[in-house]
Amino acid sequence: MSGARMRRVDQAMRQVLGDALAHELKDPRIGFVTVTDVKTSPDLRHARVYVSVLGTDPEQEATLEGLRSAHGFLQTRVASELRLKRTPELAFELDHTAERAARLERLIEEAGGA
Repeated sequence: MSGARMRRVDQAMRQVLGDALAHELKDPRIGFVTVTDVKTSPDLRHARVYVSVLGTDPEQEATLEGLRSAHGFLQTRVASELRLKRTPELAFELDHTAERAARLERLIEEAGGA
């Protein structure tokens, strides 16, 4: 599959999953979560879904558990919204990019102020 098509598939999956998380999941374990990226394997068998979760480490872990338990529902949503040969197996991972950026920004400010 071409790189451009893979990017479109990843973007479409990100949109579908983001909408489902925002409007359809009712699991109390799932806190404020944002789908930051989706990386689908070229054979469409697997998709790594990166999520950013506000909260403490235990709250983030609880959200991941909630997402893993909603895996079947979310995979069904992807299958019904997107017309793909296969529906990728979803794997959720925390995206720590925002935390790293905030930490780096603090370090830069501290170094500039010293």
